[in-house]
Amino acid sequence: MNTQQKRIVAGVLSCTLIMAGPLWAQVSQEEADRLGGDELTRAGAERAGNGDEIPEYEGGITTPPDNYQGDTRYVNPFPEDEELFRIDQNNVDEYKDRLSPGQLAMINNYDDYFLPVFKTRRTAAYPEDWLEQTKKNATTVELEPTGNGMVNYETGTPFPMPSAGQEVIFNHITRYRGGSVKRNIAQMAPQTDGQFSTVRLTEDITYPSFLSDYRPEDHENVLFYFRQTTTSPSRLSGNVLLVHETIDQVKEGRSAWIYNSGQRRVRRAPNVAYDGPGTAADGQRTADNLDLFNGAPDKYDWEIIGKKEMYIPNNAYDLTSTHLSYQDIVRPGHIDQSLTRYELHRVWHVRATLKDGERHVYGKRDFYVNEDSWQIAIVDHYDGRGELWRVAEAHALQAYDFDIPFYAFETLYDLLSGRYLLIGLTNEESDPFEFGTDRRSSFYTPAALRRSGR
Repeated sequence: MNTQQKRIVAGVLSCTLIMAGPLWAQVSQEEADRLGGDELTRAGAERAGNGDEIPEYEGGITTPPDNYQGDTRYVNPFPEDEELFRIDQNNVDEYKDRLSPGQLAMINNYDDYFLPVFKTRRTAAYPEDWLEQTKKNATTVELEPTGNGMVNYETGTPFPMPSAGQEVIFNHITRYRGGSVKRNIAQMAPQTDGQFSTVRLTEDITYPSFLSDYRPEDHENVLFYFRQTTTSPSRLSGNVLLVHETIDQVKEGRSAWIYNSGQRRVRRAPNVAYDGPGTAADGQRTADNLDLFNGAPDKYDWEIIGKKEMYIPNNAYDLTSTHLSYQDIVRPGHIDQSLTRYELHRVWHVRATLKDGERHVYGKRDFYVNEDSWQIAIVDHYDGRGELWRVAEAHALQAYDFDIPFYAFETLYDLLSGRYLLIGLTNEESDPFEFGTDRRSSFYTPAALRRSGR
């Protein structure tokens, strides 16, 4: 661990121990001034590399390659990069300190599972106004007394210098996603032999300030609006999920509605949270597994274990290629790992342990969060007996024309059943992403769901 890493971890531990009073304190202006300086990027990551494998951060990738057509089919900006080595059953012990227990389990469980390791590219980048607000947030945004919500938050990364586990998780939940976006994606839950059927979804997400009829007083505690429409198979087509996600989930919990096309009826959906079942996922995920974690953190005790260097999936441009079919990607037990790309990055390790008296199918979760993008990269899920159960990975990339870090798709592997779930594939979908969509607040109402069924 280098000097800068020791300083950050020491600060994390000391701040965690002295939290007291009505609110969990922000950092001082003197500390916040380190953001954008020689030590820290404006997003809060360590600027320096580790001397050999992790390079210095130089602003990310903000210029599209010449062969990009501007159609959100993101071509690989590093076609010259070649695999450096791979981690498999033959050499996994050499690299175990840079892998999560879940990654180790996947390698040991499957003879054909391996991690192809490439040169580390620190591509994450955010818009200028987002970074400016992030620095302001360091001295103004606070956790609500229970740690389950935020105070004084509007936009930007809320906690670029986190001192509590919830702060790191809120950085992930609130991360920049373009303000308003529509995506057409595929989801599948393969059987143990690799056979699968495809569920197609159209998802819209809009942050209040990006609504064309935005009035601040109408959206005081709303973080974003989310609408998910199932377009196939036919038995599910037309079903719609609507979510109003709140900032302070203690003050006001998430609101959710479901439109059932068969019944032509809208109903409230209080189980679209925590360990409620995920949409059309064949029982392979919980509601809060989507996006690797979403929703209220109140069922868990959170702690920052520290920072570490770790091999995580990143810059997964080749995985989104239209030259690949879903059949090319899906394999029994896991995706085709020869199509993936892993890089060495620094991550925040955050642990969530189920509180006494609370109920959830996951008794413990270990999160590994990329310091540059604040995106969760890997999650190890443990059951109530403390046994490792599911392993989630997000294959991330950068939308270099919009300065948006996002996921190519997510995987959630079940170590017990041998099945898994893929969410977010776009290889065979038309118009995969539309950033900057024009949405009015009326689009995200229960009445709009009723109208969609006519």
